[in-house]
Amino acid sequence: MQKTLITIGLILVLAGILWPWLAKSGLGRLPGDIVVERDNFRFYFPVTTAVLISLVLSLIFWLLRK
Repeated sequence: MQKTLITIGLILVLAGILWPWLAKSGLGRLPGDIVVERDNFRFYFPVTTAVLISLVLSLIFWLLRK
C-alpha cells in the first residue's frame, strides 16, 4: 500500500510540473469535452480527455506487468 501511495504521489507531482506543457498540447480541449460558459460561470467536464488518459495509463501499467 505504501509503494502505491508513493507512486501515485510522484505521478501527481510530475503531472503538476508538466502541466504548462500539457495545457499547450491541446490536452483538455478535445472534441467530446463538455464546456458550458455563461456569465460568471464556467463548467468544464473533460470526458474525452479522461478516457484518453485512462487508456494510456492502462496500456503503460499493462506493459509494466509483463
